[in-house]
Amino acid sequence: MEPYAITGLGLVSALGVGYPAFEQGLANWPHGQNLFREQTTLLDPTKVSAPLVAECHDFDAKQYLGDKGLRNFDRLTKLLIVSGKLALEDADLKRDGVHRLTPDRIGLCSATAYGSLEAITEMVLVTELEDPRFLNPNRFPNTVINASAGYVSIWEDLRAPNVTVVDGNCGALDAVLSGETHLLNGRADAFLVGGGEALSDALYTAFRKLGVLADGGRTFAPGRAESQGMLLGEGAAYLCIEQLAFAQARGARVRAHIVGYGNAFEPPNSEAVLVHVSHLAVERTIRMALKDARLSPGDIDVVASAQSGIVAFDAAERAGIVAVFGDDSAIATPKAIFGETFGAGGALAMACAVAWLEGVPVAPLLQGECRRAPKHVLLLAVGYYGNASAVVLRGQG
Repeated sequence: MEPYAITGLGLVSALGVGYPAFEQGLANWPHGQNLFREQTTLLDPTKVSAPLVAECHDFDAKQYLGDKGLRNFDRLTKLLIVSGKLALEDADLKRDGVHRLTPDRIGLCSATAYGSLEAITEMVLVTELEDPRFLNPNRFPNTVINASAGYVSIWEDLRAPNVTVVDGNCGALDAVLSGETHLLNGRADAFLVGGGEALSDALYTAFRKLGVLADGGRTFAPGRAESQGMLLGEGAAYLCIEQLAFAQARGARVRAHIVGYGNAFEPPNSEAVLVHVSHLAVERTIRMALKDARLSPGDIDVVASAQSGIVAFDAAERAGIVAVFGDDSAIATPKAIFGETFGAGGALAMACAVAWLEGVPVAPLLQGECRRAPKHVLLLAVGYYGNASAVVLRGQG
């Protein structure tokens, strides 16, 4: 892969809104406020008892988008539009609402795993508990999983290709491949890549019924034997990527570079099995990303893992990492801060990596140490169906 410039970041996370707030919160972790709280405004206490989630507290889209035109948007759409707006401004592609490039040359690739769940649940409840006549036709488009990304393009007037990736936890890293493909083929000059996920009663209930959540007194310790489950979070993040020559020609500030990508899949031992994980897929995707980046394992300063607290998945991922990097590699665990955010997880991890490359201390570390700002970070995402993806970022230094 030829290096692609990351020229802007925009995000909404439990650490705050916008990259400066995110970077400051990351630098203060773990001395800042605990992001996992039982007090939530999103989950109905009559349906969900004692939840422990990392919610984007105090997020109000009106502060960034104005009062009009938001009534029929669901939460994910608002998270994504604000993230997109902030990313374009951070990249200096829009200033005071005016495009610096023609809108035809800016595209979007957005990932989500369960994006439509809130809207679908609302429609089902109205239909079952009231009457189909009371369904709001203006909110029906939200049930389409790529609607949120479409609204981002409409709101910000982005007219190059708009893509939604729906492949679970790997989506935001796989969005990088989609964005690269479009840029390489001249379909845009800049692409927003990333993803988002919003908390909802249905999402929380589903994973609680699966028995994989670390609530009710259970522990949350990604990658460790005492871990008994994961905590859920929400958020959205976009990175603006451009071909390096184009970014330099327009005088853009380059925060970091994307230099490698890989993905792999390992089928289950039995056709009757759907949910599974394989250390072989993790190892292969790491080696593919390193080859794409023209790097050796020794060039990677820290691995941003996808460890979330589910023991079997964490163990398989760690085995894949150790097979490539050995037992003493530095491994960071961003989900210990934000929780499991599915389609947003890779995007938030990439934002962490950019901050680390710019000098923010690498934390939390599962093992190893990183005494100085890293030069190369490898990010991992591990899906529930035998798939894994990786992206390599390089700093400016």
